[in-house]
Amino acid sequence: MKRTSVVIAALCAATLVSPAVASAAPSLQRTLQRDADTLVANGSPGALVELSTGNGGVKVRSGHGDLRTRTPVPWNGHFRIASFSKTFLSATMLQLVGEGRLSLEDTVDRWLPGVVSGNGNDGKAITVRQLLQHTSGLHDYMAELDLFTEKGFLRHRFDELSASEAVKLAVGKPPEFEPGTSWGYSNTNYVLAGLVTEKVTGRDWRQEIVERIVRPLDLRETTLPHTSPFLPAPYARGYDRFVVEGSNPPRLGRRVDVTLMNPSMGGGADGSINSTTEDGNKFLRALLGGKVLEPALLAEMKKTVPAPGLGEYGLGLAKAKASCGEYWNHGGALPGYLTGNGVTEDGKRSVMVSLNTLTPYNPGAELPAGNPLDPVIDHALCGRG
Repeated sequence: MKRTSVVIAALCAATLVSPAVASAAPSLQRTLQRDADTLVANGSPGALVELSTGNGGVKVRSGHGDLRTRTPVPWNGHFRIASFSKTFLSATMLQLVGEGRLSLEDTVDRWLPGVVSGNGNDGKAITVRQLLQHTSGLHDYMAELDLFTEKGFLRHRFDELSASEAVKLAVGKPPEFEPGTSWGYSNTNYVLAGLVTEKVTGRDWRQEIVERIVRPLDLRETTLPHTSPFLPAPYARGYDRFVVEGSNPPRLGRRVDVTLMNPSMGGGADGSINSTTEDGNKFLRALLGGKVLEPALLAEMKKTVPAPGLGEYGLGLAKAKASCGEYWNHGGALPGYLTGNGVTEDGKRSVMVSLNTLTPYNPGAELPAGNPLDPVIDHALCGRG
């Protein structure tokens, strides 16, 4: 989804440091607070940043979680992590690989015969590894949904689209490239990964994630909502502006409250999990710290290919560069919520950033070359404290 500029009313809510975390150096705390304030000044209604280390951490917030009541972003607010969900599913499938129940080199057709076929698409030529690494070439079914205009979103945000229906939309188009010859982000890959997981285990993919990841790591604030349009309390409301249809050059319309929506379009395996900054950090540190996967399986997850715009991409993990070295991450974006994160190679330091908008830009602003969350991630992972 392309980011566009956004008009945001002046926000004057207090920007407070959480009283629950105080072990980070004051200078780093001030830096992260400035970063959060900058995200709000640049166009996000609110921002929540949490850094977690083995010696404690820091949490800061800025702006509003509800523009009507002018209340701040909740310290422990829930939000839709969107495509960060892919990391949870990939780790779950790698556990199945470790148990000998699945191979990364299995073809899609091995588990879902005939599901991927037609228009040049061939499930016999696509492997599980290629699904998890976005090297299958499959068309992204999300491109066929009318969710990215105001009229389309308001009309369709509560629609239900099954995984099989999403796959049919995708294979109704020719592939973007031959499997294994390039890289292209496609939510269709993880819809199929969820279906493969269900075929292997005989259980819903959500149940597998809960029993393999959520419960063992005690992620008490992480939920898998199926098709419920509601977020667990407390939460920041999500806001966005959509491009005015027919405008040239494109301009954004009024701000729309987009909090309520069915997060499970396409079955949800590609991005429907709800969580918090604390749980997100706990998962990332456990994953890179070797508490989720055996070393050989974590090594498979970290085998990357070039991914234009993201750096490098492994199996549900992206590798990026900060000023102090490389780190691992997987962001997420849905109408109303933008999630960024990063974790060091050893899993000892991680950061989660949550904005309650997908379009964190003021009108007329020159869009940055990279992700607007990159500076705060860099400061959190590389700053002293």
